[in-house]
Amino acid sequence: MLEQRLYRHIDWPLLVALVILCGIGVAMIYSTTYDPAKGASRLVLTQLWALVFGLLALGAAIWVDYRWVADSISAIFAGLIGAVCYASWFGATGGGASRWIDLGPFNLQPSEFARTVVALALAVLFSQRYRGPHTAIGWLWTALIIGLPFLLIAQQPDLGTAVTLLPVAFAVLVFAGLPLRYVGFLVAVGILITPVAWTYGLEDYQRQRISSFLDPEQDARGAGYQQIQARITVGSGGPLGKGFLEGTQSQYNFLPVAHNDFIFSVLAEEQGFLGVVVTLGLYLFVILRGLEAARLAKDRLGRYLVVGIMAGFSFQVLYNVAMSAGLAPVKGFTLPLLSYGGSSVIATLAAFGLVLNVRMRRFTN
Repeated sequence: MLEQRLYRHIDWPLLVALVILCGIGVAMIYSTTYDPAKGASRLVLTQLWALVFGLLALGAAIWVDYRWVADSISAIFAGLIGAVCYASWFGATGGGASRWIDLGPFNLQPSEFARTVVALALAVLFSQRYRGPHTAIGWLWTALIIGLPFLLIAQQPDLGTAVTLLPVAFAVLVFAGLPLRYVGFLVAVGILITPVAWTYGLEDYQRQRISSFLDPEQDARGAGYQQIQARITVGSGGPLGKGFLEGTQSQYNFLPVAHNDFIFSVLAEEQGFLGVVVTLGLYLFVILRGLEAARLAKDRLGRYLVVGIMAGFSFQVLYNVAMSAGLAPVKGFTLPLLSYGGSSVIATLAAFGLVLNVRMRRFTN
């Protein structure tokens, strides 16, 4: 449990940076969903409640020793699989996908917690010497830990969230000592199966998204519409932006789901290059502080756990920013802490609670 002497080891700068990013996110959601006739959208209130629950989850993750959490990994992993299965079979449906559990006031998306659970499971696995990434039993357990949630989440269907498990796994494997020849082998296998995945592993709409990324103008009113509008939105902000609530692309609904997938585009339009630099600076600060926590960790369990969490977080940030700038295919990747999504906020803050936990307990026995 949290001892009094541990308070002074909490990484307060990291915690403040996280809260500031959440505040920027709420402001941008307010702007993108504001209706002059009706005022603020209820989505803003939902995001605020999610932020409250997220901070509570962060506090709970700090309070309990991460090694005790690791000892409960079997129950945690089983709970994740059960929740994802329940959401797939009996959950709330939206946009042709069933990935939410209806809790009354809000819907919970269990797959958002998968990155942290997978990072924790792999950290527990590779912190045991006889189950390293170079052993047969290590590979079997790795395949199970990654493959089971990946397949279950992908069939919801939610391939975007499933894909975010891969950088988590890759980062932990590399830091756990995966030989470089294995890395080369995995890359070669990935390249070789690309044609098969393109033909049999992707749905028509997913192939269309990739094609429209390469040439958005080929379907400017359809699959390429979001890509084109996102580029226009980012480029229209200029050095200082158009001002809060003054973004024409978002205010006049030219940019679809601006409060979710393309919140960064709205930020660029309203706050300009300066706002983008400040926000990306905050993200960079958070990532560097997280990596420092991994460096300072007292054991391999904590180090691998933090590395996995930060890999998933960094991948989401980089992909969403690249997507908003038209440098990556449109995919349902939220921008952590900024995009609308209660489950995403709660899961992200809970994960950073574990990061803070590892750093805070680096001096304990």
